[in-house]
Amino acid sequence: MNSRERVLAAINHIQPDKIPIDLGSNPSSGISAIAYDNLKKYLGMDHRTLVYDVVQQLAQPDQEIIDHFGLDIIDIGRAFNTGENDWYEYTLANGGSAFYPQWYKPQQAADGSWFTTDENNLMLSRMPNGATFFDQTFFPYFDGFPDEYSKLPEAMQKVMWVRHAHSPWDHAGEENFWQQLREKALFLKENTDKALFLSAGSNLFEFGTMLRRMDNFFMGLLMNQDEVARLVDVMMEMHLATLEKVCNAVGDIVDVIRFGDDLGMTTGPFMDIETYRLVFKPHHKRLCDFVKKKSNMKIMLHSCGSIYQYIPDLIECGYDILNPVQTNCLDMEPQKLKTEFGKDITFWGGGIDTASVLNNATPKEVRKHVLNRCEIFSKGGGFVFNTVHNIMPDVPPENIIAMFNAVKEFNK
Repeated sequence: MNSRERVLAAINHIQPDKIPIDLGSNPSSGISAIAYDNLKKYLGMDHRTLVYDVVQQLAQPDQEIIDHFGLDIIDIGRAFNTGENDWYEYTLANGGSAFYPQWYKPQQAADGSWFTTDENNLMLSRMPNGATFFDQTFFPYFDGFPDEYSKLPEAMQKVMWVRHAHSPWDHAGEENFWQQLREKALFLKENTDKALFLSAGSNLFEFGTMLRRMDNFFMGLLMNQDEVARLVDVMMEMHLATLEKVCNAVGDIVDVIRFGDDLGMTTGPFMDIETYRLVFKPHHKRLCDFVKKKSNMKIMLHSCGSIYQYIPDLIECGYDILNPVQTNCLDMEPQKLKTEFGKDITFWGGGIDTASVLNNATPKEVRKHVLNRCEIFSKGGGFVFNTVHNIMPDVPPENIIAMFNAVKEFNK
């Protein structure tokens, strides 16, 4: 099998010739720019570290890394910002060198922190001195739900995750964006055998928390559910309008589309199952039905945390894939997930615990951990190897190499 065939076989629960491997196909399967800079130096590679996700400070894997580790999936956003002049150099928190896209110009405060503002000098995000990612600092609907939502698009532009979107969405305002998206996706399809991936947001719960702040949005779910429903309805119309354009542009080219809605925390879901079913599930199903009717794309839901209770409902909604499979959370044990749901949904992640193992274990311990996860998750397909969320800055390069070597060993 080539990479694309391998990924699609796994998603279709057909045993592939090898476990497909992902690093950096999307902003929850990536690698910190600091960890990436350390890795390429350890491997003797001298290419530039391009920070394509400026909020999380994630690096875009170079072709040399893709080839070196045998990665099977690439983000079509990598076909944008390909010129030397599309990037400028800056210094990482650890003193290493990296490059930001030209459109992103954070400012440094006297205390060494970095921050971004809008055109009216309203602070939108901040990264403290020595930190390795930006935090949202402004919430457009903090003071309450608005009377009407005609200005929702303007409010969304004050949310850092939208305003500072990663590629290809940093080009979405350009007049010929949809034509560019199709042409660049076709170029990748014709010039690589990798599976093609597109992150397309469509967040509902998460965007609610980004607009109102998490505590306020939870209060709304408890005390003013009609207003939450009204906001979600408006967001849905925005998402469907965008998805219509996505499907028309690349629905016959892209292999996997990613939606995001973090529904869980370490100790359990954010909300009871009845609230999820009432407020969000019908919309999640509508999103999945829309994409499946209008494209050939497989659908991933990125949701952190303990979502075990939701998985039967997510399968009913039509999701094909779950990511990042946060196995260190309540009820998210690998064998339990595979036994109960392995025939119905693909686990894209869960390959190694990034919170305690990948960063703290020895390479020998990493190998043992990865081999065990591969043994559990790979049977009958339904598994794409990836870490539990992004590789953090403190992960030593020896452990990253040991991780990929273990998958390669298992695949022999």
